[in-house]
Amino acid sequence: MSTIVTMEEAQAKLPELVAHLDTGEELIITLDQKPVARLMREQASLRKPRKAGSAKGKLVILQEDDEHLKDFAEYM
Repeated sequence: MSTIVTMEEAQAKLPELVAHLDTGEELIITLDQKPVARLMREQASLRKPRKAGSAKGKLVILQEDDEHLKDFAEYM
């Protein structure tokens, strides 16, 4: 479903227009009766926020290997 508004109306009421958008609904802004912009509400993220330290204990270092660092000495 689309809602069509003029540029003037969008400038005057943008916060209210955006607040009333449902997920997947679009707001089309026109200038001189021609579409110039389209706004859509973002879908809520289904992914949980990352948490510091959540991978702790998942990496196992089998052997310390500082030998390869010699190749990068000029960069350090």
